[in-house]
Amino acid sequence: MLLDYLYPELEEKWIVRYDGTFYRNYSRDAMEISPDEATVWLSRDGLLDLLPQGLLSMEDELKSGDKQEKHKKLDLQRRILSEAFLPFDSVSFRRLLKVEKNVSELLSDKLSFILKTFFGFDIEAEKNSYVKEFAVLLPYIRHWRGDMEMLRRLLSSVFDCEVVRIDGRYGEEDSTRAWIPSIRFELRIPNLTAEEFKALQKDVQPLRDFLSEWFIPAEVRLEILVKHRSASPVLNENMILDYNTEL
Repeated sequence: MLLDYLYPELEEKWIVRYDGTFYRNYSRDAMEISPDEATVWLSRDGLLDLLPQGLLSMEDELKSGDKQEKHKKLDLQRRILSEAFLPFDSVSFRRLLKVEKNVSELLSDKLSFILKTFFGFDIEAEKNSYVKEFAVLLPYIRHWRGDMEMLRRLLSSVFDCEVVRIDGRYGEEDSTRAWIPSIRFELRIPNLTAEEFKALQKDVQPLRDFLSEWFIPAEVRLEILVKHRSASPVLNENMILDYNTEL
């Protein structure tokens, strides 16, 4: 998957060298990648490693004679065989890359099909990047609908900032007789300029509408506000009221 995303132009050119599973628990799957030489070293078994030991050497070959000399001879023999099997390993690896690419495309198409058919949501037509990130969770919505703390953590992960949840009441009239529950999430993002604040506030509105429709119970009013992380900012001419100013 990594090679397909980073170097798609080398799909038919990769040369793979398998270093065996002895390293598997001590290193990454891709031990080394050289795009200039189109070569990748993997901590996996190649075709040569899967052959029975008896095909490569006699069982008692090291039991007699000069063991050191015979060990060098076996090592040389193995390196020669590795080079001989290199084309087979490389062709097999390129086929695996194609399979991985096709599977990724199928899974992507599957998600789009599920969202459009069962949820009436066209993720390919959606322009808002934040809405897209939450839309992929729709197949699991029955587990998370109404879970406000989970939603807070998701918002914190998507926006990469502290998110404060405030539970309250909302009413259109100044009366406690007619009210509905309200949830407010404050995105505490520091060091935003006026332009960045306006752009983010604009992007947050479609996300609020999406979350209200899918993640929030119908009787709950949702607000998502962009706030400054500092609790007591110093007033100056560049600050924006209702963003990072307390009076």
